[in-house]
Amino acid sequence: MFGNRNRRKALLASAALVGGALLMTACQDTDGSVDSGAAQSSSPSAVAGSPSASEDSEDAASDGPSDAASDAPTSGASDEPAASPSAGSGSSSGSNGSKVGQVCGANDLSWSTRSESQAGGYILVMAKAKSGITCVLPAALPTVAFGSDGTEAGPVEQAVGKQITLSKGTVAYAGVNPKTTNTDGGKELDSIIVAVGNEDANPVSLKVGTITVDKPVVTNWHTAPKDAVPSN
Repeated sequence: MFGNRNRRKALLASAALVGGALLMTACQDTDGSVDSGAAQSSSPSAVAGSPSASEDSEDAASDGPSDAASDAPTSGASDEPAASPSAGSGSSSGSNGSKVGQVCGANDLSWSTRSESQAGGYILVMAKAKSGITCVLPAALPTVAFGSDGTEAGPVEQAVGKQITLSKGTVAYAGVNPKTTNTDGGKELDSIIVAVGNEDANPVSLKVGTITVDKPVVTNWHTAPKDAVPSN
């Protein structure tokens, strides 16, 4: 009887030990499965984060060239001024050059004067065409003025002369008497202003020495100096 009781106690003790061992094994398996799951669940999370980082890097790369292109300086070619015309295309100065058949201007001519003693004294004005010019002195009285008030010489001859074509070697003459009165009055001057008619835009000033001007007169243009004596 006592032997059976001891045997049952021994079986119970063995059963208890086996059960405890099984319970501990089950707990270890349960803990291990939980840890394994946690490790597995954390791994996809890290992998899932990598595409996001890749997208950020791609965005940064795509933004870089765009910003650089927008910040780059634009070409200034469209702002360049149009080419200016050549500076050598202007007209020649003065009226030098061929003027065949046209009326002479004072700046087309070379001028000189000479004091003469005939007819009580007068000034002989001489004009010839500049080199390369051929022009016409009209059949009209030359315009001769004196002083700042512009006193003009009147005609000596009753009729106008013929027109004269001036070219190389041809000289035209006109005689100027600055004082036709017998009084002591008059203006003391040392130059005269000569133009080819009243429409001449380029009159010239000619030195004549000291003269007394009072009711001056002038002849027409002539081709011989003897015809240009301003006798009364």
